[in-house]
Amino acid sequence: MSAGFERREYNNMRIHVKPTTQFKTYTMTALLAVPLCEQEVTKTALIPHVLRRGTKRFPQTDQLRKHLDHLYGTGFAFDVFKRGNYQVMQIKLDTIHEAFIQENQNNMLEASFRFLSELITEPYTEQGVFKQEYVDTEKLTLQKKLQAVVNNKTRYAEQRCLEEMCKDEPYRFTALGKLEDLDHIDPHNLYEAYRQLIETCSIDIYVVGDTTTDKVTSLAKQYLTMDRAEINTPFHAHPYVKNRNKEQMIVDQLEVTQGKLNIGLHVPVTYADKDYPALLMYNGVLGSYPHSKLFVNVREKESLAYYASSKLDGIKGIITIQSGIEIHKVDQVINIMKQQLELMRNGEISSNELEQTKAMIRNQINELDDAAFSSISYDYNQIIAGKERNKHQLIEQLEGIEAEHIQHVAKKVELDTIYFLRDKESDNV
Repeated sequence: MSAGFERREYNNMRIHVKPTTQFKTYTMTALLAVPLCEQEVTKTALIPHVLRRGTKRFPQTDQLRKHLDHLYGTGFAFDVFKRGNYQVMQIKLDTIHEAFIQENQNNMLEASFRFLSELITEPYTEQGVFKQEYVDTEKLTLQKKLQAVVNNKTRYAEQRCLEEMCKDEPYRFTALGKLEDLDHIDPHNLYEAYRQLIETCSIDIYVVGDTTTDKVTSLAKQYLTMDRAEINTPFHAHPYVKNRNKEQMIVDQLEVTQGKLNIGLHVPVTYADKDYPALLMYNGVLGSYPHSKLFVNVREKESLAYYASSKLDGIKGIITIQSGIEIHKVDQVINIMKQQLELMRNGEISSNELEQTKAMIRNQINELDDAAFSSISYDYNQIIAGKERNKHQLIEQLEGIEAEHIQHVAKKVELDTIYFLRDKESDNV
């Protein structure tokens, strides 16, 4: 895949190591991915919350935190997110290289890798299942996160648009799961879901720092010794398949003072396709930046939106437009947004839009190497998409994109779903 990472496989896990002296730290990430599944999505979201609470060696959360302090303030974080039709658990550590510790000969790589491995494979249990207190507390934490999505109307509208657009696909689920599932989760069924996940999920271990692939592989063989299924299923991109003949309009009414207008676009181009650089440019010209058509024409010129932008999911082949608007101006905003899509189809893209978009994307790609976690994320996206895109080659491809290449993609873009979140004052849109 991307230059700089060396690959090994062990115990049906992929190990990716980027030997470099660029950073004064060892950065390591464990990524555990499973297909999005309605029956398991909430348990999968809850599992890393519980794993972070304690391990066999450090049963209490305060003991775990003290150990991180002992490792010279090693940074520790976890996350759950979606990539295509996959739900991914991510556990991250960032620890200082021993060369930068005065009068200390500790092997920080091994100490941190052991700790990361224990978080995954040796969670604290009582009577063979997760501790009741930890499960109850973390269920409450996840409940608050799910409720926060509803309270954040921008995020809520974005999620609802995707739910309606992808109603028949697993992609409709949020990575955090479903609020109504939490009451049915207990230490026993959650631990059983964890054991199944550890045995069958796709596992990718990343390490960036001044080390070697041999060293990291040796540590994996020493500490990641859990039982694994013999077949490690490869990723499949599962791009979105449009199943409606005309656009649909969905309206929700809640207690809001600002309307949220979101539009879902289907484009049969994904990260793995040769037209992907042109798709990146299409999204950039349309709505990713302050010079983009949506921002300039909807927000700046017409003053019809508090914000207006677009977002690309290159694995799914979906572009979403997000905007906050005055409720009574929704028809006017929809018309102007459709006009921007038509301008793209007609190839009406200025040289200024082209050059500014290239510059913005080029800077974003170049900045990936400035942070270890960013380079890991870029590489992992390639793993899931099943397509290598060398960063320097991608920049070269972007430099060659002209208006007609963007127009070629624009003609394939189809408006799928219009979602509008409005107030309860009137039934008229």
